[in-house]
Amino acid sequence: MSGGELRIVRAGALTTVQDLGRYGHAALGVARSGALDRPAHRLANRLVGNADRAATLETTLTGVAVRVVRPAVVAVTGAPAPVLLDGRPAPWGAAVRLPAGAVIEVGPATRGVRSYLAVGGGVDVPAVLGSRSTDLLSGLGPAPLRDGDVLPLGAGPALPVHADLAPHAGPPRELVLPLRLGPRDDWFTAAAVRTLAAGRFHVSERSNRIALRTTGPVLERAVHRELPSEGMVVGAVQVPPDGRPVVFLADSPTTGGYPVVGVVPERGLAAAAQAVPGLPVRFVPQR
Repeated sequence: MSGGELRIVRAGALTTVQDLGRYGHAALGVARSGALDRPAHRLANRLVGNADRAATLETTLTGVAVRVVRPAVVAVTGAPAPVLLDGRPAPWGAAVRLPAGAVIEVGPATRGVRSYLAVGGGVDVPAVLGSRSTDLLSGLGPAPLRDGDVLPLGAGPALPVHADLAPHAGPPRELVLPLRLGPRDDWFTAAAVRTLAAGRFHVSERSNRIALRTTGPVLERAVHRELPSEGMVVGAVQVPPDGRPVVFLADSPTTGGYPVVGVVPERGLAAAAQAVPGLPVRFVPQR
């Protein structure tokens, strides 16, 4: 199958190109980026016959509508949402064949935040530092999509997966985040660490691809001096001066000057990608 184009009919609130991210550039201040819900990204690619690393479209809350210039196979995963093919209902979580000129529309998420639209051959925008991902913090990669944008598609044999069922964890009704304490948990009082484990936190509406911010109780500092900037990793839980935990996600900075009370392992971050504002958050500290 030859390459082709994907035309953006409706870009939605925030739709970006994402793959598995760019690695090895933290020393340059470049974040990992990549799909926030990596299992959903991988599943969408698998359903249309792509490699995991192929670029997909990541939507935010309100979905996206695209027109294919050539015949294509697409799949939608991640946050459940209505899917329409030329205005008629089409399957979610399954491979769908589109004729040339067809419009596939992902509607508003019925649960969760981010849906993933994969197209056979992958979105073939130029790679920057080894990745096609949009990084909202640094501006690397393609800009967030707008109505009328045209994206190139990769060529190649995309063999869709014909499956009766594609198991995938749905968006959470409570966000439970395992947390490995440290390296700066000693900068907080013992009561603060207990509050972290037992407090009633919720997802803030100020959350984005850079960080999941929380509302709720304040974590009391035991050490009040300034902390020199130090390296940050995806999943780091930083506590700014307002005392409320912030979970760093894929587009987060690579350094920070506020203490990190703990780190959420990679396995806990996919659920964070689907956490809507107001969702309860529970941290489960481990040593």
